[in-house]
Amino acid sequence: MNRILTFSSRNLKEILRDPLSYIFCLGFPLVMLVIMTIINDSIPAEANMVIFRIDNLSGGIAVFGLSFLMLFTTLSVSKDRSGSFLTRLYASPMTSADFIAGYILPSLLLSVLQSAITFAASLIINAIVGGEMSVVGSLLAVIVLIPGAVFFISAGLLFGSLFNEKAAPGLCSVIISLSALLGGIWFDCEGTGGVLFDVCNAMPFFHCVKAARMAVAMQFDGIGIHLLITIAYTVVFTLLSIVVFRSKMKADLS
Repeated sequence: MNRILTFSSRNLKEILRDPLSYIFCLGFPLVMLVIMTIINDSIPAEANMVIFRIDNLSGGIAVFGLSFLMLFTTLSVSKDRSGSFLTRLYASPMTSADFIAGYILPSLLLSVLQSAITFAASLIINAIVGGEMSVVGSLLAVIVLIPGAVFFISAGLLFGSLFNEKAAPGLCSVIISLSALLGGIWFDCEGTGGVLFDVCNAMPFFHCVKAARMAVAMQFDGIGIHLLITIAYTVVFTLLSIVVFRSKMKADLS
């Protein structure tokens, strides 16, 4: 456990040392909250468009913010692999489980903090514009988003294990864009229907966003299926990341 905590502390410091982590993981989501709220105020009431209303927007923006943790996890792993840092650590008593936990735990801690800040900002905006959000619903949403956070972190660990520090970030950028598009953050994919909705419904992003929005609204009828699908994707990607990281570790040691 001491080895895991020490390695986790090092990785946490590495993420916090990068100013881009504050810009993308915290600043950008908060700016988007404000911009989209302003856009929502300019939409005529007769348009009946509620996706940018703060109680719906907050869950989507929170998921969008979590997707950037995938990028920073990928950068952390790929940089360690490209240098000699991990190779030297392989000679230590640390096991592959220690390494994996050491990468996941600090990012998971940051994800909870990031979600809490996003919803706190949403509650402030909600009080200003006169929305329908509640503190209890926001707290539940932070908890509901944990499986989704682990999914993004595991995906980052997987891509960082598979690709170098030049290729991995580009792939993560594509996934971040897809999460925003196919998660229904910026448009009502349910209302769109058709093939586009079928594609969105097959992706974990949509279900993660949907679960967060339902938690905010404290509508729990049907939230279970969205959580189960998100957890299923999380388990698959976590197992894949563990298998790939271990295989790369054995290859480096041989």
